[in-house]
Amino acid sequence: MSAVVVAVLLSLVSAVAYAAAAVAQERLASRSSGTGTLRLLADGAWWWAVALNASAALLHVVALTYGPLTVVQPLGALTLVAAVPLGARIAGRPVSAVEWRGTAFTLAGLAAVLATASGPAPDDVLGVPEALAVAGGTAALIGLLSWPGSRPGLRHATASGIASGVASALTQTVTVAVTDRSGPLPGVQVAVVALLVAAFAAGGLLLSQTAYRGGLGAPLAVVTLTNPLAAAVIGLSLLGERLRDGPAGILLALTGAGLAARGVLLLSRAAPRPAGAPAAPTHVPPPAVRQRSLAEDPPAATAGSRAAGAARVGAAAPRERRAA
Repeated sequence: MSAVVVAVLLSLVSAVAYAAAAVAQERLASRSSGTGTLRLLADGAWWWAVALNASAALLHVVALTYGPLTVVQPLGALTLVAAVPLGARIAGRPVSAVEWRGTAFTLAGLAAVLATASGPAPDDVLGVPEALAVAGGTAALIGLLSWPGSRPGLRHATASGIASGVASALTQTVTVAVTDRSGPLPGVQVAVVALLVAAFAAGGLLLSQTAYRGGLGAPLAVVTLTNPLAAAVIGLSLLGERLRDGPAGILLALTGAGLAARGVLLLSRAAPRPAGAPAAPTHVPPPAVRQRSLAEDPPAATAGSRAAGAARVGAAAPRERRAA
């Protein structure tokens, strides 16, 4: 079995573990919205999510030992592919046709990317000056994205994806340096890069937890897209990774990236109905019945029921005019 195949298999299992952790984080964040992060430390569900993330991260680290960033990181999109059915099952709903199309687009795009990005096991590393430069630039960008303002969920998700992608690139430097007995980096320098990995990995986890407070779909999609993009930039520009087949390979990779992005965006439209919530009625009563029902509502009806009744009458009005 080739090194790249091992990297792909490990990445698949890692993506499923990350998906389970993301669903758990989203549910936990929705219950603890507005509470401090320290409060989560007393919640057992938080530690289960952390354990899932740690297991997925470990598998991801091993995958980076066998495969280049341009192979391992795009497979992170499978996290969203796995998260959609998991979230749908917990919410008690079927997977929609849009989600199935999103899955097909994502898988087709990833297949095209892998066909062009497949390469040998990594053997290049970032020097400490390069690693510090990457870390400094990334920290500044994360600081800008985390600044208070509009759309905090999407900005935090972008920052989380960048932090995780950079952590993966730095992780590959550590794993290659540790497993290569020729010692491309001294032990102290490896320790410095390992500390940077820990900082960005922890930052990415906390940023994603904040991003999921507004829902899982869109933030997870942004994390899924920005993570491989950040890692690929480092791999192609600093680690000497290349795409196969020259211009044709670049065109195929871009096409695959576009298909995968389209699939991720379709998957991000998922808005699961909360577990236990009633399904939308399939039978719509005639306008006269709806108007009589509204007239019979007691004066003490809640504002929510009056608003819902008004919305139903408003929706029926165009049909009544057409019937007239």
